[in-house]
Amino acid sequence: MERYEIETFLTLADELHFARTAERLHVSPGRVSQTVKALERRVGGPLFERSSRRVVLTPVGRRLREDLLPAYRQIQRAFADATAAYSGIRGALRAGFTTPWSGELLIKAGDAFTARHPDCTVELLEATYNAAIAALRNEQVDLVVAEPPVEEADVVVGPVVFSEPRALVVSASHPLARRATVSVEVLAELPLVTAAGVSKAFSEWFFPARTPGGLPIEHGPAAGGWQGVLALVGAGKGATVAAVAAGRYHVRPDVAYVPFNDAEPVDYALMWRTGDRPPGLSAFIRTVVELAAPAGRPSCGCGGTDASGARQCQGCGGGR
Repeated sequence: MERYEIETFLTLADELHFARTAERLHVSPGRVSQTVKALERRVGGPLFERSSRRVVLTPVGRRLREDLLPAYRQIQRAFADATAAYSGIRGALRAGFTTPWSGELLIKAGDAFTARHPDCTVELLEATYNAAIAALRNEQVDLVVAEPPVEEADVVVGPVVFSEPRALVVSASHPLARRATVSVEVLAELPLVTAAGVSKAFSEWFFPARTPGGLPIEHGPAAGGWQGVLALVGAGKGATVAAVAAGRYHVRPDVAYVPFNDAEPVDYALMWRTGDRPPGLSAFIRTVVELAAPAGRPSCGCGGTDASGARQCQGCGGGR
């Protein structure tokens, strides 16, 4: 197989959409279709099932993707390492994070990255969501792992590296604290403690005005940092929403974390500035995504969106 054939097949297997595949590869949808048909003639049968509504991999197509992907990633890594040897990746990369579990991922990625590029170090910064985005835009950090969405047009939202189930955070003395799980509809039962200073998009996603069933949600007091939010919740001023993982890292006797049984998870994505990136950042992004891949996420490249809503983000230099 030629390299363009491999890239076409793997990209279509990821997107399951001919037009988006063509957009990512900067070719026409017809070229994508021709390449796939040629591959299918070579293997002797269909790799994708197509209809007017969807494109899905056949069992043979899934097996081919599983067999090709590790080798393709290894080729990409080898190419990136060879390029880095001549580009002189050195100095320091600065990475921010908003949660301890995101920090753990960046520490592992930093260790792996410096093992490959010993002349470059990775410096970490923990910050609240709004402070992390501000640090990114002000060039205090080169990369952050944070929760989408963002509104800033100069921030690229890259691949989601992992997701966490969502939980209701409530006073330990509240009756809801004794439940095993709760529905999102309980947000209508008590005031919602919110985070101060976050963007409108972030606030609407994490602190909605109504439940999915249409019930109004009262917004209570706000705090500028997570410990402030927890203090308000523990004092019985209302409830808030967080990842279930927060209950493992932010244990308090006055607060309980109760998983939702019907809420979407909290995503954590890589984000960086638009425009030129510092030397080594693309390679570091690939390293982070590779280490996050066991959680079931794509393990190379970007394929994310920029804050303006474009389908193709300004990625890390490799395919997803």
